[in-house]
Amino acid sequence: MPAGAGCAKRQRPRPPVADSAPRPIPPRGPSSSPEGLGAATGAGRSSLAAAAGPSLVEVLQGVHGGSCPGELNFHCHTLHSDGSLRPEALARQAVDLGLRHLAITDHHSTAALGPAQQTLDQLAEQGRPVPRLWKGIEISCLLEGCLVHVLGLDFDPQARALQPYIQGQAPVGQALRAAEVVERLHGAGGLALLAHPGRYRKPFGPLIDAAAALGFDGAEAYYDYAMAPRWQPTPLVCEAIASQLQKLGLLRSCGTDTHGLALRGR
Repeated sequence: MPAGAGCAKRQRPRPPVADSAPRPIPPRGPSSSPEGLGAATGAGRSSLAAAAGPSLVEVLQGVHGGSCPGELNFHCHTLHSDGSLRPEALARQAVDLGLRHLAITDHHSTAALGPAQQTLDQLAEQGRPVPRLWKGIEISCLLEGCLVHVLGLDFDPQARALQPYIQGQAPVGQALRAAEVVERLHGAGGLALLAHPGRYRKPFGPLIDAAAALGFDGAEAYYDYAMAPRWQPTPLVCEAIASQLQKLGLLRSCGTDTHGLALRGR
């Protein structure tokens, strides 16, 4: 693809932030939906999940190198995109692993969320401790002329703003721009995080800086780039990414990016 194609260049002034804590993430919901995109209905949110427990921002503020895969997993796939697990099987594995928080992030699909939540509810009724399931999706877009992936988390899946991204394939035109993806995720009440910044043809440093300028909320700090036999964050690369995110005041996420049959690996 031509360099710079579809890449939005607008930047918003960013106030200085302390290195020791992420920048405040303002509440988002229907009121922040950009004009013409449609307001979030709220129909897709779990009232039970929203009633108790920390916010997703609070959870992500506590992410560290040892969080995944035993406690948190905010990046995994089912057969509703390019994964191998049924949503029900993935949910059962998450319970068996003792996960506290989980997001299924199929590419351009939210079809797995309902079956997975139903399975978690059934296991909870049997007395099993279950993770909190956050709404998730992985969206392809152009950032600085580079094709990247964005993890959308904790959004309203019924929001009209997200319709271009839940059709089972990558969007085209204006909807492919990173700035547009971030704006629409925020309009649906969600967070936008750059997935696996170290996997693209451009260095992660400039990409993270560009994402920050466009209003991304954070990025995937801990990822198994080396595809180790047992999932683990890749040294040096993940440490550098996490350090940059901290300096920018952005949130840090982690996930296995599971496509196979075992939630502990890729």
